[in-house]
Amino acid sequence: MKNLFKICLFFVLLLNAKISFADRGANIYEYPRALPQKEIIGETGKKFKLEDFAGDFVIAVFWSRRCVPCLREMKILNKFSQKTKNDGIKVILVSPEKEWVGGFEEQKRFLKRFGGDDLDIYIDKNGDLASAFGIFSSPVSILISRSSQEIGRIRGSIRWDKSAVVEYFYQLKAEKG
Repeated sequence: MKNLFKICLFFVLLLNAKISFADRGANIYEYPRALPQKEIIGETGKKFKLEDFAGDFVIAVFWSRRCVPCLREMKILNKFSQKTKNDGIKVILVSPEKEWVGGFEEQKRFLKRFGGDDLDIYIDKNGDLASAFGIFSSPVSILISRSSQEIGRIRGSIRWDKSAVVEYFYQLKAEKG
């Protein structure tokens, strides 16, 4: 009986630890990391490196049209972006070029259907940037300081619409830049 109690207590503590980690949402590094020097392509055809967004706190969300969690969070990610964009937090979507036979127009129509029509979209031509980051599944959000360094990342979905999440990113921006 005593052992059963210990086992139950262990699983309760384990579950609470997992919930606590999920509430934090992000893996923030002790020391910032340099960004890969790979390019992404914007809607106009212009090529960008992530360091070109210096001055903004950037959340680069790597996603796929075949990723159900990505599609579920698109509408609330769009709202988060609209709420924070005037405060120096820039959200960009990065997806593999091979998914968009119809180019950016196809991607825009697709995003509109899932409520992400106001988000800035970029393509990763051959998956070079995702590979350089070691990203092989989605969604993954790379957190980039205003001085263009990776300060952390989020693997998986997040509840972008929660006020605690919004406050967390404002605090993170203030602390880590």
